[in-house]
Amino acid sequence: MSQPRRRLRDSEQEVTFDFAPMVDIVLLLLIFFFLTSNLGARQNVMPLDLPRASSTVQATPDIPIVTVDQKGKLFLNGYETNLEQLKTKLTTMVKSSGGLVGVRADERGNYGTVVRVMDVIKQAGGERLALGTRAAP
Repeated sequence: MSQPRRRLRDSEQEVTFDFAPMVDIVLLLLIFFFLTSNLGARQNVMPLDLPRASSTVQATPDIPIVTVDQKGKLFLNGYETNLEQLKTKLTTMVKSSGGLVGVRADERGNYGTVVRVMDVIKQAGGERLALGTRAAP
């Protein structure tokens, strides 16, 4: 059996490696990880000092969450809103959540604002509230 002829490499030919496809893949992976890492963290972005409770329940991610910060600003699922917009946006969201709405409010915030928010939630069709708290030490 004859052996296949091996071609000797010319000294003029250089072996090169193209880094462009590897850089493209690395950038795509970085973009993917940046996007997926931020999806679940939206609710805990705002610095709230939640009231303490002796018992806590795991968060339910598929319900609308209304947040009231210390200054009285309102957020619906992490996006700033006001009382008028809150009612219109919540009306459709409440139907899909079965009437359950989450409320997170800073314990040093304005109690009157929280009561107005709860009233808007009721007007939008909300039947039950899930109040956000933190575990007692």
